Amino acid sequence: MSNCAIVGINWGDEGKGRMVDLLTEKYDFVVRYQGGGNAGHTVINEKGKFALHLLPSGIFRQGVVNVLGNGVALDPENLLGEIDTVRAKGVTVTPENLKISDRASLLLPWHRDLDALEEQRLADKKYGSTRQGIAPFYSDKYQKKTVLAGELFYPREFKEHLLSIAEWKNLTLTRIYGAEPYTEEELDSWISDKCEKIKPFICDSGELLKAAQESGKSILFEAQLGSLRDLDYGIYPYTTSSTTLAAYAPIGSGFPGARIDTVLGVVKAYSTCVGEGPFVCEMFGEEAEKLRQAGFEYGAKTGRPRRVGPLDIVATRYGVQAQAATELALTKLDVLSYMDKIPVCVSYKMIDGERTDKFPFPAALADAKPVTEYLDGWQCDISAVRRFEDLPESARKYVLYVENAVGCPIKYVSVGAERESIIVR
Repeated sequence: MSNCAIVGINWGDEGKGRMVDLLTEKYDFVVRYQGGGNAGHTVINEKGKFALHLLPSGIFRQGVVNVLGNGVALDPENLLGEIDTVRAKGVTVTPENLKISDRASLLLPWHRDLDALEEQRLADKKYGSTRQGIAPFYSDKYQKKTVLAGELFYPREFKEHLLSIAEWKNLTLTRIYGAEPYTEEELDSWISDKCEKIKPFICDSGELLKAAQESGKSILFEAQLGSLRDLDYGIYPYTTSSTTLAAYAPIGSGFPGARIDTVLGVVKAYSTCVGEGPFVCEMFGEEAEKLRQAGFEYGAKTGRPRRVGPLDIVATRYGVQAQAATELALTKLDVLSYMDKIPVCVSYKMIDGERTDKFPFPAALADAKPVTEYLDGWQCDISAVRRFEDLPESARKYVLYVENAVGCPIKYVSVGAERESIIVR
């Protein structure tokens, strides 16, 4: 069978988790290939409502093998807590259906501390971090100052490696931030209480996925966040610290030889953004609050209110191109049902007065202004609709308008958060 990557087209929070949960019945493996516990995928199914942060969203499907690839920021403490949470609701998590790449770097105890300390230092210039240690983790990974999950099977070497890194990192904690250093006793406790418990899940994910592909198994790659938070192609420096694009999926999975046949980009029917940085189409005041409440737009990890705005065609078209999306899922169309006229950001007006439909270089975004057009609303409940032709005419026109404007076919339209609340075209 073919392989698919499910990715975010905009700033994240598009509804990727609900699409992975929906489509995993067609796949044998689900692989998280980047990011960490700094964002959440909300999934609603027969077992309840879940906010996943590290666990792949295929964990609810019986027979599906879920993999945390080498590109993931593997936080043992957060992962174990998340496993306990889903197990309490009857979800099976065992070394048979959850695998961790032996080449995944571990998010170390001081990474969260450093994240919070740096945001405090930046004050009003902060990046809007969720303070889960992601930026310090990836910085250390590329400085070769992390330990790999597979090193846990070599206790002496693991301990020596960890203490060597701690000696270096304690200089940063104490001399730059005035914080307390980590002791050997604290690290011993972390190893025994957290690291030892994840060892049964660790394997060579490359061999696992290579064998799966050779035997005709299908693989679904699950991304975190979206195109505009990509470290290289996003709204730098207000990005995450990993690569959110589909092109990175084979590398971050542990199996760089994996092929991707379909890239499903997920787009919300309006725009949302968690964190700092330019957000050209942003709404404010009462108009924004109505949309926020209609869509219950609050961060899955932090609970903080999301910034909201109309669908941004300029940003979405850019995201589609960056992801090389072959098809789209348009989520939360039902949220717009209260509107008489639906705003759409169709282009940007730049500081020189010129209009552009090309997504600007990050430094130019602060001065860009949205150019907005309005489409007719439908003002009725569409949550029970399951066929595209049964949608109100104005809703169909909205979907077709977006499809044409961004240049990519919309295959799925979600009209509710539940697994079955979907229209397949």
